[in-house]
Amino acid sequence: MSIDAERVPVIVGVGDLKFEGTGPERSTIEPLELVLRAVNAAIDDAGGRGLKEKLDAVHAVRTTSWNYDDLPSLVAERLGVTLTSSSTSTIGGHHPARLLDQVGRDIAEGLTTAALVVGGEAQASVRALMKAGVDPGESGWTTAPGGPPSFSPEDLGSAEMQRAGILAPVQIYPLFENARAHSRGLTPNQALLESADMYSRFSAIAAEHPVAWSPVARTPEDIGTVTSSNRSVSDCYPLSMNAMPFVDQAAAVMVCSLATARKAGVAEDRMVYLWGGAGAVDSPDVLARAVFDDAPALRAAVQRALSRADVTSANLAFVDAYSCFPIVPALLADELGLAERSTPTVLGGHSFFGGPLSSYSLHAIAESTRLLRQNSGVALVHANGGYLTYQHVVLLSTSAHRDGYIGDPEPVDSSGTPAHVVHGYSGRATIETATVTYDRSGLPEQAFVVAATDDGTRVAGRAGHEFAAMLHDLVSVRNESAVGRRIDLVDNEGNLAVDFCM
Repeated sequence: MSIDAERVPVIVGVGDLKFEGTGPERSTIEPLELVLRAVNAAIDDAGGRGLKEKLDAVHAVRTTSWNYDDLPSLVAERLGVTLTSSSTSTIGGHHPARLLDQVGRDIAEGLTTAALVVGGEAQASVRALMKAGVDPGESGWTTAPGGPPSFSPEDLGSAEMQRAGILAPVQIYPLFENARAHSRGLTPNQALLESADMYSRFSAIAAEHPVAWSPVARTPEDIGTVTSSNRSVSDCYPLSMNAMPFVDQAAAVMVCSLATARKAGVAEDRMVYLWGGAGAVDSPDVLARAVFDDAPALRAAVQRALSRADVTSANLAFVDAYSCFPIVPALLADELGLAERSTPTVLGGHSFFGGPLSSYSLHAIAESTRLLRQNSGVALVHANGGYLTYQHVVLLSTSAHRDGYIGDPEPVDSSGTPAHVVHGYSGRATIETATVTYDRSGLPEQAFVVAATDDGTRVAGRAGHEFAAMLHDLVSVRNESAVGRRIDLVDNEGNLAVDFCM
């Protein structure tokens, strides 16, 4: 095998950490400081001679807990390096894999010598400061450039989603979960037990990870049983199956060319080859999706990456699935054809390792690098953004690919013909998917319904506590799926009056 060492990207250093305040009053930390600690850890991990001085690119996953106009420049200033390339992503959990893939391509094209991909969140610190009535900016956090987080209207979802009131992750991911369970012939209880069993195995992984926010192994009963400390959030996901965003965690990954690493004296067994990956995107408008029991963008990203590398899932030694809710790792396991009761995580998932918003998968890349240094093989890291909307996977290995870098950071469009959502409908329809959400006391609060009319159009919206109680009785008491049920409904600007047909 003959490869151009100047054009082969390798990961040479990784660092990730969590911050836990000590003392009678919990201390706090700014995201920038967390990121810088991870960066220094990655540089130390790389070893070698003069690698920091070779850095010419920093790419940042956008921080949500605090706003930085130009995080890469702040990192470069602290490191004392000059950048020729930098970027900050938008919000989205797919960006760690996409940015790493972009760095791989830049190195392969000779545009970058050495780069950092960084990300971090301090939502736990923000929460602690706000609870104490302290403005983070007034406590010394960077405000120029930067400041409190800001959001655009587009962050709230499409116009159709806003009209329907179907906007939050706890409302949307259960729609996918319940549709998939029905298509597989599972009762709600069977689906819940399957998710709880998988997340129990995830928690065991987190329990052994030094950076995990909640490193406690839990039984399926701990996770699947509703209690005062594990309240109902939706009909299929108690609290312990939801992502935990209130964490202080950061990660950094250092990548350079194989030639640069060798010149710096990095040990061969410390290098992990970045083969590359692939991405795909589905319609950002969830209500335009043709189906809810499948993830076309996930399939496209996975199959493109494996095909470009000329490997199959059987070649994978390690897999990490983005896991904000159980439906996502379950769909990845489906696509890869993983064995029943497989555990597609190297971290432990968002519920137990922690969910540092968009930067979670950067921790998975760091951990996969460590595992590959100890074991030969190929690792796949999957990253998900939006609502199964933006998908990206990357492949890492202990050996160079025969073709060097084989990735493609540009996503393909996998959205099909959009469903047609009608307004003001009154009549009969069939539930395509639905879910119930609960208030903090555990009572059914709202129902979210997506239904097909008899003429092939779609109606979507929210129903109040009366139908939510009826749906709760059907799903959680009688253990029957709502999918496929006939209903009478009236749509009034996304507010639905719904009743089951007799």
